[in-house]
Amino acid sequence: MGEIKSSGRPIDQLFEKVLSINIVSSDYYRDLLRLNTYNEVIDEIYVTVTHVEPWMTGNCRGPSTAYCLLYKFFTMKLTVKQMHGLLQHPDSPYIRAIGFLYLRYVADPKTLWSWYEPYIKDDEEFSPGSNGRTTSMGAYLRDLLLGQYYFDTLFPRIPVLVIRSIVANLENLKLPTKHCGVTGETTRGADDTVRRPPSVKASLSVSFGQRAPHRASTRGSSPVRRDLPDRESARDRDRERDRDRERDRERDRDRDIERDRDRYRERRSRDSYRRDYDRSERREGGSRRSRSRSRSRSGSIYERSGHDENRGGGSSNNNASTSSNLAKL
Repeated sequence: MGEIKSSGRPIDQLFEKVLSINIVSSDYYRDLLRLNTYNEVIDEIYVTVTHVEPWMTGNCRGPSTAYCLLYKFFTMKLTVKQMHGLLQHPDSPYIRAIGFLYLRYVADPKTLWSWYEPYIKDDEEFSPGSNGRTTSMGAYLRDLLLGQYYFDTLFPRIPVLVIRSIVANLENLKLPTKHCGVTGETTRGADDTVRRPPSVKASLSVSFGQRAPHRASTRGSSPVRRDLPDRESARDRDRERDRDRERDRERDRDRDIERDRDRYRERRSRDSYRRDYDRSERREGGSRRSRSRSRSRSGSIYERSGHDENRGGGSSNNNASTSSNLAKL
């Protein structure tokens, strides 16, 4: 069996840019380079993955273990046989969930229903998020198909006609056609303090060197997440964000003013050079005209003197011929 029919998007464009950058820059992903086979990656998923959110839990900042391993699968370009092995794996629901995520990001949208349909009523229970909320695999798959956002990250877009076809198929099976919310809200930013730190969400201070969390440390992180800052701290963050924006606008204004000054100086320098050049051209042109006039004057005087000499020589010759004629008589 060959490779999975893909949408044709490059690997670095499957995730949002900030997520891809943080994955390839993390220490954990660099450690995954030692894994060379499909089965080694599956074993790593079984040992380390405890949720399938894109970002670390608690106060950690950086990509999650699950998404680093999912990106590792992207680089391996799984075959159809390997994908069936993931979707039917009996050892861990997280192995299966990463397989379904692989399809949601990589596969041609027109083929998604044919991949998901055999598992759309799957009742295996697991917790896709770090908050401990459990759901069935079938409900998880329906959210993958119907949602555009996944824990505040953006999925590749499914064409409207394909979505309509999926909804019609769900109606025929008498299954819900609305997003359940097990993969987060359907719009970005809703209830963001429950899922991951605002600093990660805003992509402002992501720590590239943060290791992926271990299973034991991840379990205890959800209470921390539930105790994240309240409305007052949210207002403080808004005020800080407004101050940052104002500073950015002031820097932009100063940069524009300095750029205008440089342009003005350059224009003045160009104009001054052009005036000096024109002035020197006029001086040189005047000196050339004066020299030509002096030459023309001297030439005309010379011609007049030569003409007068010729006229005087002619009269003396006439007198001589007259004298010779009188002598003969």
